Amino acid sequence: MKKAIYLIIALIGLSAPSCSDSMLDFSPTDSGSGKELLKSASTAITSVNGVYRSMWTAGWSTTANTHQCFGIAAYNLALDCMADDLIMQSQGNGWFWGDHCYNVKSNYTSSAFRSYDVWYANYKWIANVNYIIDAEPEMAGTEADVAYVAGQAYAIRALCYLNLATWFSRAPYNSLTGASRWNEPCVPVYTTGTSIDTGGQPRESLRTVYGRIDQDIDRAIELLEKARETTLAENNKSHINLYVALGIKSRACLAEGDWDGAFKAAKRVIDEGGYAVGTKSDLTSGMNSLDKQNVMWGAGIQVADQAGGYAGFFTHMDNKEGAYAKSAPKLISKQLYNRISATDIRRDWWDPSDKESPYVSKKFSFANVASFLGDYIYMRVEEMYFIEAEAKAHENLGEGIRLLNEFMNNYRIVGGGYDCTNMSSSVENFTNELMLQKRIEFWGEGIVMFDMKRLDMSTRRGYVGTNSPASYRLNTEGRAPYWNFVISRGETQNNPVIATQNNPDPSQTVKPWNG
Repeated sequence: MKKAIYLIIALIGLSAPSCSDSMLDFSPTDSGSGKELLKSASTAITSVNGVYRSMWTAGWSTTANTHQCFGIAAYNLALDCMADDLIMQSQGNGWFWGDHCYNVKSNYTSSAFRSYDVWYANYKWIANVNYIIDAEPEMAGTEADVAYVAGQAYAIRALCYLNLATWFSRAPYNSLTGASRWNEPCVPVYTTGTSIDTGGQPRESLRTVYGRIDQDIDRAIELLEKARETTLAENNKSHINLYVALGIKSRACLAEGDWDGAFKAAKRVIDEGGYAVGTKSDLTSGMNSLDKQNVMWGAGIQVADQAGGYAGFFTHMDNKEGAYAKSAPKLISKQLYNRISATDIRRDWWDPSDKESPYVSKKFSFANVASFLGDYIYMRVEEMYFIEAEAKAHENLGEGIRLLNEFMNNYRIVGGGYDCTNMSSSVENFTNELMLQKRIEFWGEGIVMFDMKRLDMSTRRGYVGTNSPASYRLNTEGRAPYWNFVISRGETQNNPVIATQNNPDPSQTVKPWNG
């Protein structure tokens, strides 16, 4: 029987000595096998760094489409391309066009497109950190150093299962309707290192997968608390620290409807993490540096050989210098832009009067275009303020309103004057207003699709005066079921256990708007 593809690459990833920069090889040339590497925290950190490096390296996770497959930043861009608010003015070179036009789901039979890429990458990360987790009990080093290495491994595994659940399943709870879906199928779960003899597992329920996420992220938080005195951290924002783990927990709690958990995790980040909400200067300097006070986690792209050339985020999103962005400019939906207050500092992210590309984005830019340099930002502290307000509103609507008002007036609206008190008639009305501000805040950052799926929000690209090209003025109904990706054929062929458990071929109707 063939084994699942991710099991095979996991074995390669931690057993083969390395003589290259391949993301499948974590061992430096002088360190021997993967098992030797994991005997000590001081060397096991190399394996952790290898996982992080693969999260922003282009081309290793698919057999093709390198220029739209460069890890977390690519997945975040793809998610925004599938939502309402980011508009590609034209097809350009074709990258991310399939995501934006809802065509990519039907390509699940190919090993070159999004279903395969997302599945393969996340399960590879899971498989590799499973080896680190297995090695923790016997790992040499100080308590803080071992806790630091193992804590990141648990956090990465939790994040990967949350990613997979978001792409391939519905959220377990919808707070706007009260619908629970805990028994619906999610994804297979693996919690130990795999070998050539490891068989493929069936899809587990949402209850089981989110239970795994909760256990892993709580264990990560526990370990990273113990790791405060580690010698391995070096104030590295490319690593998941205690507060990033709390941020991951707050995201999972939102999907579960665990408002107390979401609120407490987000509040700890705000109160203890030492971050500060981004100023206008922070927000309008290209969103390309981990050094900014509001950045919690990302990828530090420091030298040209790390940047990936054209296969990177900024070449798609820097509308002035990015080669791909020039041929396919990225715009904000006119409808969303027109709902931004005239005194909102975020309004400067877009130019509605650009002659060639009205409503074009200025939010993202290279830090050094000659070297294709710019850090990738995965998590900002601002997200914690939105989670705090949403979660609190389910316990005390007035307090949720106060928190959102406070954030907007202190940090986003010049001179104040923002007031969402008129949303006090229901949590649903308040949530819709909060989501409006969140859509503005995180445009282009891949945050909002997670919310749209858990809240069953529908796409509305077709409206009077839309600036969407005719080819994708599409409206979707029942968006969350529609957006459950089909598991790639490469996986179902190699793991026959789930061959009969797949999501249906995406034949649901997407309605073009013909106004």
